Amino acid sequence: MKKCLIISGGDFCELNINKGCYDLCIACDRGYEYAGRYGLLPDVIIGDFDSSPVTDASAEKVLRYPVNKDDTDTMLAVKYALSEGYRDIDVVCAFGGRMDHAFANIQTGAFIVRNGGRAAFFGNGTEARFFGGHDESLILPRREGWSLSVFSISDVTEGVSIKGTKFEAEDVRVENTFPIGVSNVWASGKAEITLKDGILMVMCSELKKGEHI
Repeated sequence: MKKCLIISGGDFCELNINKGCYDLCIACDRGYEYAGRYGLLPDVIIGDFDSSPVTDASAEKVLRYPVNKDDTDTMLAVKYALSEGYRDIDVVCAFGGRMDHAFANIQTGAFIVRNGGRAAFFGNGTEARFFGGHDESLILPRREGWSLSVFSISDVTEGVSIKGTKFEAEDVRVENTFPIGVSNVWASGKAEITLKDGILMVMCSELKKGEHI
């Protein structure tokens, strides 16, 4: 499956990114500045450039949009990736800054799944993975010092099972109006989350010093 990297415009996060792992790199608005800090040259630069005017961009494509638009810059990048056949999408610098932008990115993750893909969003001390459909699963290797939480992003997610964690579940119904899956940790070498129908977000958060679950 072709893999796409999107550099969003939230807070910059320290990550070791190997562009060789990706078939397409898209920078959104301020993400173009971040790409330089990662030492990456994006294939596509996209956005309204209200927060980071791009005057010296070097890329195969620079796609400019008006400030008054329905899509966020990250959503524009996601739609472009999907239109090019990408269904495995990583978004970095996705969180931090304004809470409404962070929540918009969470909804964008659900949009990727609704359109047949999977996504991982990365920020400082926060990672969120989105998957769903019918009879899907996600396996996450153990991470010391991190929590693991499971949320329904669709109205309802049916048949959720969680194994390899302190708090396990078997074939339960999870709704997006009650955070029953918050604050879990690994109890084995890996956590396996499965679902029968719906969309889940699995959010991993770095625990603060002295914090335990």
